[in-house]
Amino acid sequence: MDKLNVVGKREVMLDAWEKATGQARFTDDLSFPGMLFGKILRSPYAHAKILQVDLTQALNVPGVKDAITGRDIPKKMYGIVPMAKDEYALAIEKVRYIGDEVAAVVATSVEAAEEAILKIRVDYEELPAVFDPFEAMRPGAPILHSNVPNNVSASIRKEFGNVARAFSESDVVYEDTFETQPVNHSPLEPQAALAIVDLSGKVTLWSSTQIPFFLRRNLATTLDIPESKVRVIKPKVGGGFGQKIDLYAKDFCAAFFAMRTGKPVKFVYEREEVFTSTRQRHPMHIQLKTGMKKDGTLLAQQFKVVADGGAYNSTAPLMITLACYFIMLPYRLENLLFEGYHVYTNKPVGGAMRGHGIPQVRFAVETQLDMIAEKMGIDPLELRLKNAFLAGEPHPGKLLVQSCGFSDTLVKAAEGIEWKEKRGKLPFGRGVGLAGASFPSGVSNMSHISSGAIVKIERDGAVTLLTGAADIGQGAETVISQIVAEELGVTLEDIRITAADTEITPLDPGTFGSGVTLRAGNAAKMAALAAKEKLFEAVAEKMEVHSKDLEAKNRRIYMKDQPEKGMSLIEAIKIYQYSDRPMPIIGRGSYLPPAKEPTTLLKEDGNFSPAYSFMTQAAEVEVDTQTGKIKVLKMVASHDCGRAINPMLVEGQLEGSVVGGMGQALYEDVITDKGEVVNPSFLDYGIPTAMEVPSIVSIEVETNDPEGPFGAKESGEGTQLAPAPAIVNAIYDAIGVRFKTLPVTPEKVLEALWKK
Repeated sequence: MDKLNVVGKREVMLDAWEKATGQARFTDDLSFPGMLFGKILRSPYAHAKILQVDLTQALNVPGVKDAITGRDIPKKMYGIVPMAKDEYALAIEKVRYIGDEVAAVVATSVEAAEEAILKIRVDYEELPAVFDPFEAMRPGAPILHSNVPNNVSASIRKEFGNVARAFSESDVVYEDTFETQPVNHSPLEPQAALAIVDLSGKVTLWSSTQIPFFLRRNLATTLDIPESKVRVIKPKVGGGFGQKIDLYAKDFCAAFFAMRTGKPVKFVYEREEVFTSTRQRHPMHIQLKTGMKKDGTLLAQQFKVVADGGAYNSTAPLMITLACYFIMLPYRLENLLFEGYHVYTNKPVGGAMRGHGIPQVRFAVETQLDMIAEKMGIDPLELRLKNAFLAGEPHPGKLLVQSCGFSDTLVKAAEGIEWKEKRGKLPFGRGVGLAGASFPSGVSNMSHISSGAIVKIERDGAVTLLTGAADIGQGAETVISQIVAEELGVTLEDIRITAADTEITPLDPGTFGSGVTLRAGNAAKMAALAAKEKLFEAVAEKMEVHSKDLEAKNRRIYMKDQPEKGMSLIEAIKIYQYSDRPMPIIGRGSYLPPAKEPTTLLKEDGNFSPAYSFMTQAAEVEVDTQTGKIKVLKMVASHDCGRAINPMLVEGQLEGSVVGGMGQALYEDVITDKGEVVNPSFLDYGIPTAMEVPSIVSIEVETNDPEGPFGAKESGEGTQLAPAPAIVNAIYDAIGVRFKTLPVTPEKVLEALWKK
């Protein structure tokens, strides 16, 4: 690949100093004179009719300024996926899970709001509830939503190839059942929102959101006002991982109360609310049947997946579709039958979380591949290499894979974990394992929604960049700025970026589907190119050369074949200005992924991402056979990220995702008892801490994707797919016990060893 000046450098994140010194301002850091504080009353019942809500005593609490119920708000349903709208901002007729929003108050202090919440009187008529998705699908089960008679709110049945024939031609057929648990995203910053209303009636909302423009749309819908009357600004966000793509009651209530009272209004969730009343990774029950030839050629797979969606849809259609299509990568699989069901239950709601439906099925596939390899006497690494997908191969689902370094990630991960030296050769209690995966780079969430950017070159050579991209801690603003700096031939220090403000910045779908670098990066690159071409035109005219022969690097513009013939950027800007061309120099760019949105794939096949990344994770573990405790000693994350725009940020993303995958494998589990979350705190919920983080080796496999800006693809989210099966496969190598249910706790290990 071409050597570049700014792209490919290990640049520190633009806001690193703000965060390190405590100067970064998150939503809860913002304040206005006269601000009111809000709290939400939540249902104590898993399923109940709301007969009456009495706000009288709450309104009499000193300091309370207003209180509302679902009957006071516009009766407008919303949803992150338009075809799956099923929620009101506050429950209107009934509640569907413990934690559902019933009423809200605002007061001059948090303490007054909390006191008022306790004094709201609600008459409920408790209804039968259902907590198991299989029971929920049975005839006669309690119905959560009247328009969904069997509680299956989203489903997909897709067959590629001829599965029955492929199984008949298989030399061996294996069937297994796997289960994954609900996992909470656990962002360090809880959800927060602050709203003000100006004299024209325009609402401005600061929110810890991943998708400001979609939040604006849903907020306008629920408030029943035009989008032009809503402005959403994303301050710093302390992690999201998918949990912050939805509109929540805190957003609506902050805006609605601001409209009613004329005061600034802030809502900040408690940690318990984050656990019980936001979103979580869908628990899944997965039946998997695989057919294979004696030589290890993968012929067919058949899946039946039941996802427990909780009380509402959120991203249900996207989640179940992604789970289906990403079984056919990273391996060559021509015959697949997939049945997937998203089922309502009276439990906390499932939603987008890193990997979005794929980590669960990947756990099943990668664990079973190791089981098959052992039974067939084939090295698990060789089995994967034999079936590895290659760039340019035809895909049964019509995915267009233009770059693929999966085989390289397998080889490099195996080398990093010392596969040949350690697999099956370590002392009892120590073992290694690996697993592969693939992930989209820029899923097309909805048709006709593109990423936009504006680049402005100032008179002194500084560059202003406007982008709608939402940086939630992953370094998006830094990466996009590097792309612009590279295109314009300036330094990163020359870039001033404004991002994620729906009033100022161009439209952008937001942070999801690992598409920020590719979508927003391409738009920014196009905008920078448009500005540069205007500058080149003036310089070429002055130098009496063709603009196509000019180059911009190191704050200079010069002839490609005669670098000494040129001028500084400042001189070039003067030439542009003195030619009486319009100042400042502005370039606009817009990028629409050449892909279909996933919900379209429920009915037809097609490419739904402009690019696809590939990865392999390898783990070394140590199992204490006396206590059952599992210690991950080392993780190797080998990732095909196209070209690494910023290798240091890529490594940070890989390391964070690996630790998140460890959490699913060994620690994390949202435990419910009749719909009530019993461990809604960091004290009781087992997220990995710095004490559990192993040695992590990050390996970047660069493939230069033709669709990505400077060849870049996804890095980070896809890495969450394979750590769990890699760790589980390593546990088997260590103690000879196979686990098909997550998480693998010490209790499960001791029980399995005792049985063995």
